[in-house]
Amino acid sequence: MITGNVHHLTLMPYLPAALKAAIQHVMANFNADTPLGKYDIDGDRQFVLISNDTTSPRLERRAEYHARYLDIQIVLAGQEGMSFSNLPAGTPETDWLADKDIAFLPAGDEGLQEKTMVLNAGDFVVFYPGEVHKPLCSVGENAPVKKAVVKMLVSSLP
Repeated sequence: MITGNVHHLTLMPYLPAALKAAIQHVMANFNADTPLGKYDIDGDRQFVLISNDTTSPRLERRAEYHARYLDIQIVLAGQEGMSFSNLPAGTPETDWLADKDIAFLPAGDEGLQEKTMVLNAGDFVVFYPGEVHKPLCSVGENAPVKKAVVKMLVSSLP
């Protein structure tokens, strides 16, 4: 997992060039007014999903992980709690890894020893395949959040 702010990428000289380029692409081409949908960058190797969701309590959310794609989740507007675990994923409740590259764990904590960070507009987090994360957790009251999620095929990285 890597986290930072899109306006301070110079503070992250260790950020892989492909990830930095993807973040810069999003910031140059997308904003809080961008219509919802899927936007191509490099076919199925790299694309952006723009979504508008509502946060909900952490214990009601399901943790997820991926097998082939990494996520670069960038908050365009609003605020969300992002829980994550440094432990390996357990048995998924829903396993769509083969078809949709996502598996969901049961709602709740289920021994994941989750930690939560707060992301505001401009903040981003990168999750590599296998890293368990739980997006869209409320910070206080449930609230709207607009995000760009870059999906990048890990096997295409240099």
